[in-house]
Amino acid sequence: MSENEIVKENKELSIEVKNVTKIYSLYKRPSDRLIDTFHLMPWRKYPKNLALNDVSFSVAKGETVGIIGTNGSGKSTVLKIITGVLTPTKGKATVKGRISALLELGAGFNAEYTGVENVYLNGTMMGLTREEIDKKLPEILEFADIGDYVYSPVKTYSSGMFVRLAFAVAINIDPEILIVDEALSVGDVFFQAKCYRKFEEFKKQGKTILFVSHDLSSIAKYCDRVVLLNKGDKLGEGSPKEMIDLYKQVLVGQYKDENNTEVKEGLNTDTLEYGSKKAQILDCKIFDNTGKNSNAIIKGTSFKIKIDAEIFEDLEAPIFAFTFKNVQGTEITGTNTMIEKSITEGLKGGTKLTIEFTQDMNLQGGEYLLSLGLTGFEKGEFTVYHRLYDCINVTVVSDKDSVGYYDMNSEVNITYK
Repeated sequence: MSENEIVKENKELSIEVKNVTKIYSLYKRPSDRLIDTFHLMPWRKYPKNLALNDVSFSVAKGETVGIIGTNGSGKSTVLKIITGVLTPTKGKATVKGRISALLELGAGFNAEYTGVENVYLNGTMMGLTREEIDKKLPEILEFADIGDYVYSPVKTYSSGMFVRLAFAVAINIDPEILIVDEALSVGDVFFQAKCYRKFEEFKKQGKTILFVSHDLSSIAKYCDRVVLLNKGDKLGEGSPKEMIDLYKQVLVGQYKDENNTEVKEGLNTDTLEYGSKKAQILDCKIFDNTGKNSNAIIKGTSFKIKIDAEIFEDLEAPIFAFTFKNVQGTEITGTNTMIEKSITEGLKGGTKLTIEFTQDMNLQGGEYLLSLGLTGFEKGEFTVYHRLYDCINVTVVSDKDSVGYYDMNSEVNITYK
């Protein structure tokens, strides 16, 4: 008996997704949609996109279940089907209880209305009476904390103010079921902390939570069970550790499905590369502290970056480098063989070599982009042989993050007098 079947047998269900398939037709022109909808040209066929393929899972009352997967795996699609935004092509999604869905924050806001007017508008859409909204309004406004801007039209808001108010409305209507899609990372670090406290409060109250996130640290910390999706298929379901480990295999192309077919996310296809190509970076892999090839590294552990390269022409003083950037593009840290006082001598054409950097992962939990460089000096002039920007996505998994980019690994001692 599977874990999902055990849940069904022993507990009351809040959400049940049963054999759900979602197929989108791909249209080149808006008129194609009209033609297809009304079958005006039945002989004309349009390409299809299978967003979800016979997906089933359930969430018991009081459970927190996470959904993880790469971009395009179907995570947001299944949430929209559960909340009624989309209709499945086949199958059924059943929900028991009042839902608050943090999908596209502020999707129901009217730009011409003030913040307060939008609170009442959204509250009504969620099924609350005006009297119920009256009681919750002070709590909503306190949570949003945008001052007198609540009396101004939301079209005058900054993006940060907008999402704060939208989140405050969604999180404070006392739902029985909370559905979250990458929404806990809105606003500044203090507002994010407030959001997570509210999330933990919901969990302690025994609310049902369905949680979609790329933040594997939060998935590991908060979820009782995890569902792994990939390209519309459900690859697995189980404990957070089991599914995160499986997801890591998908990310580096080490997972094979039941048909022994490799399931792989691959390197970033939008990588910017340039250089003279007198030498070239052939490959790069990341290895965690267990020696496993993985793009997900647990904070506080050691890891290796291994770069394979080939030298085509004699080089005087080649330099191999890596840099970590956050998703906003800010360079966080990095080093190279010149800084580390390694491989300072010249290399002959025809040489193949592997450069291995070993270090501790002290970055905060989150998503980062790795860039690689192979440069050097020719007659005193700096030369770029090969650079690869944003070529690998690296996930740092953490259950404790301090403020800022990296952790100083502080030790705390308290003395009572």
